[in-house]
Amino acid sequence: MSNSNLAKNWVAVASAEHVRIGRAQGFMQVNHGKVGPLRRISPGDHVVYYSPNEKYQAKDRYQSFSAVGVVEEGEPYQADMGAGFVAFRRNVRWSVARETPIAPLLERLEFSAGKKNWGFQLRFGLFQISDHDWQIIAESMSS
Repeated sequence: MSNSNLAKNWVAVASAEHVRIGRAQGFMQVNHGKVGPLRRISPGDHVVYYSPNEKYQAKDRYQSFSAVGVVEEGEPYQADMGAGFVAFRRNVRWSVARETPIAPLLERLEFSAGKKNWGFQLRFGLFQISDHDWQIIAESMSS
């Protein structure tokens, strides 16, 4: 799972329950279906999902990486999720990976090492990470 050429690496944030739906159906969605963040991502970019909780709005502390993959060709598109809710998505080729707790990796990741408030950036729903962090996360999910 090495990074190729100019691909960027992203961490997206969603409950594990929602990530599993996207993984099963081959898509990603961020920030409650907003298109803006998805436009920052390009085909060929790497994406890993971090799930702070198991279920949406639950108070459990799941705190695990829950999916890893590569963004496929194409632009963000809209999908009707029922009850009048339309969300933007991007297609992703998800890798076979195991969900992996973040805690053992925190001191090895550049975005979190030595930072007491490392979780603050997760509140944005999508942020870019280094090749170094991508490698550590991808390898931990494949082992």
